Amino acid sequence: MSLTYDEARARAARISRVAYAIDLDLTSRETFGCRTTVTFDLEDPRATTFLELADAQDLRLTVNDAAVPAPAYDGTRITLHDLKPVNEVVVEARIPYVNDGDGMHTVTDPADDATYVAAYAGMDLAHRVFACFDQPDLKAPISLTVTAPADWTVLGNGRLDSHEGAAWRFTTTPPISTYLFTVCAGPWASRTWEHAGLPFGWHARASLATELDRDFENMKEVTEACFDFYTRTFDEPYPFDSYDQVMGPGHNWGAMETAGCVTFRDEYLPRNQPDAGEVVDRATVIAHEMAHMWFGDLVTMKWWQDTWLNESFADFMGYHVAHEAGVAGSWPDFSLNRKPTGYAADARRSTHPIAEDAEHLVDVDTAFTNFDMITYAKGASVLHQLVIWLGWETFVEGTNVYLTRHRFGNAELADFLEALDSVTDRDVRGWAEAYLRTTGFDTIRVSRDGEVPVLERDGSRPHRFTVAALDGSAGPGTTLVDLGSEPVALTSFAGLPVLPNAADEAYADVLLDDASWQGLVDGLSELSEPLQRAVAWSNAFTRVRSGRLTAPAFMGVVEAHLGRERDPVVFDSVLRRVRGMVLTQWTSPEALAAAQASVASVCTTALDAGDGDRALAAMRGLAASTRDVTLLGDWLESGRARPGLEIDRDTRWVAVRRLVVLGAAGADLVATEAAADRSSSGHQASLTALASRPDAAAKADAWRQIIDPTTSNRDFDALVAGLWTPGQEDLCAPYLDRYLEDAPRVAERSQSFAADIGFAVPRIPMAVARLQEFRDRLDAASAGTDNTVLRRGWRDRVDDYDVALLVRAAG
Repeated sequence: MSLTYDEARARAARISRVAYAIDLDLTSRETFGCRTTVTFDLEDPRATTFLELADAQDLRLTVNDAAVPAPAYDGTRITLHDLKPVNEVVVEARIPYVNDGDGMHTVTDPADDATYVAAYAGMDLAHRVFACFDQPDLKAPISLTVTAPADWTVLGNGRLDSHEGAAWRFTTTPPISTYLFTVCAGPWASRTWEHAGLPFGWHARASLATELDRDFENMKEVTEACFDFYTRTFDEPYPFDSYDQVMGPGHNWGAMETAGCVTFRDEYLPRNQPDAGEVVDRATVIAHEMAHMWFGDLVTMKWWQDTWLNESFADFMGYHVAHEAGVAGSWPDFSLNRKPTGYAADARRSTHPIAEDAEHLVDVDTAFTNFDMITYAKGASVLHQLVIWLGWETFVEGTNVYLTRHRFGNAELADFLEALDSVTDRDVRGWAEAYLRTTGFDTIRVSRDGEVPVLERDGSRPHRFTVAALDGSAGPGTTLVDLGSEPVALTSFAGLPVLPNAADEAYADVLLDDASWQGLVDGLSELSEPLQRAVAWSNAFTRVRSGRLTAPAFMGVVEAHLGRERDPVVFDSVLRRVRGMVLTQWTSPEALAAAQASVASVCTTALDAGDGDRALAAMRGLAASTRDVTLLGDWLESGRARPGLEIDRDTRWVAVRRLVVLGAAGADLVATEAAADRSSSGHQASLTALASRPDAAAKADAWRQIIDPTTSNRDFDALVAGLWTPGQEDLCAPYLDRYLEDAPRVAERSQSFAADIGFAVPRIPMAVARLQEFRDRLDAASAGTDNTVLRRGWRDRVDDYDVALLVRAAG
């Protein structure tokens, strides 16, 4: 049962002074033992209330020292009767582990058969681990003790207080919300140090010890630089007594801001040498999660309508602080990979205000669907605009007022605006109405008055942004513009092509005039600043998405400029979007081979240039797109792509899959590679490769595993990736029907599987008639399901299909 807003408000009005003492027994592999002691005050002792605890076995309940012989328990909620003004409730139970990332997740590493468990809480998931009042505004200190196998290391929210034999005890946390709880246990490889008087650590499964050593100095350097920035910037000190970061296997999110012990998906510690894009991605996520220690953990939203106070702030700070900490490429990465997802989400029917009305989020499942790119990417984008509009110092001053007023408490939009109001004369409430309480985005248009470029706004929001001249010669450079209802003539740019929003400060679409677009097409790779080139590439992607540029014409721009791109982050990011969006969603089946050949040509150019910073991404892109089976075979046999550039394990898997897709190899080669790579990533790569085989039996076997209720979340993703292989439209066609039939049952497994199966629609080039038919059937199915998360996912995918149909109609 999904907790409703009304239930949460009523419970918060009655209950106060909550505290938890949690005792976990992780020594069994079938279920884990949990004993939770909850103390709380109740305003009206005659009232009943409830604790949440999911799927408990052998439940025992004690209320104020009296055993309850037959607890009122429905599988999710424990009803509490006969309470007092001050209460102590003890709940003991056995609880099953999960393999879907929602709860106490367990993984056995195929590399060494070591077992790990980790409590992945998050929204509405803490009660899958311990008995609690699972809502964000009933914050409580948490004390934790754990019994674990003797060869394990246990990590928790607090600093380790004592460890004797199998018993681990941690210091009591300050008041935190239940969704911020974690415990991570297993034979971790750990690298620990002290900084600013606190213990720090990076931890990963033992089989990744070599990779942890390889990347540790970089991860440590980024961690310290971000920590120093935050503690220097914010008046409130870091709120916890230690800072651990755990690369957790099977994590559903990119990472989770669990207080004092942040958990990451361990793909951020790749088996291969990380390329430039992967290094920047990891750094911005480190900065993002650390921002949450203040935005979300110290001060928490009251209900999920103000998730933006957590996620929008952390997303903006992640890129800003990574940039300030010296991570080259963080803002180009944002411009190319993050911000476009906000525009895409804002164009769907599911768009919503960044700051939603609480009453619209009627329950937790509905609120879960708002953990989307409106909250993350759009929220971060408009906060970036707020900083440009207010100034960084004023923004920080107001933010410090907000954090201090509500430390260890809960807050909402009005509280943040009141804090900003106290430090500036600017109309922050009007700004919030324009950006936070509305949907959609404006368009900045370029026209010409003779030779003079003129900027006009379609929309109603104020915008402050940089305009750059797209001219390689010495000229006027850039200028800062405030654009409102009146047009702005750029007289100093007369006769020149221009790029509005060249530093990507504004959240708005940009429509160039013909002269400026031609200037961009002619000189994109010659622009001097990586961020300008990133913005130019984003503009080109947007023209395709809106039907103003055909996909083949866009690929002509790619061939002309991407091979000459000098910045490794820009190169990697554009290549990722081309492969992940243009080729899979916007390209016709008959044009796929030519588009893949364009990608292979670009990657060959970059690889031949001998540029080590781009070489890794170019090598992997070439392996995924070439039709030269001799080249791929030589790579696998020699172990290198060129002198000095080894074919690492992950690139081998890309090459193996490509050979399988091209029909030049089969299950025997996959088995050989899998035997040489017993890692978790190797296992999942083998599943993808086998599901990619161009034969009906392979697709049938993949589908059987996809719908198997015992398949783990990571294996599920790997199988889906292989099933929907571009270029295999006819082989995949029977599974369009199977998908619509079986997806609702998969969605019943858990919240995360409902999201995953909703996202797992086919993303392959299909004939227009087939694409239109499936789009219509999916739209009808979305109206017929009562699963809130699945319905939202399906409707978003329908809107994505509409974009694909628009692009295809353009040519």
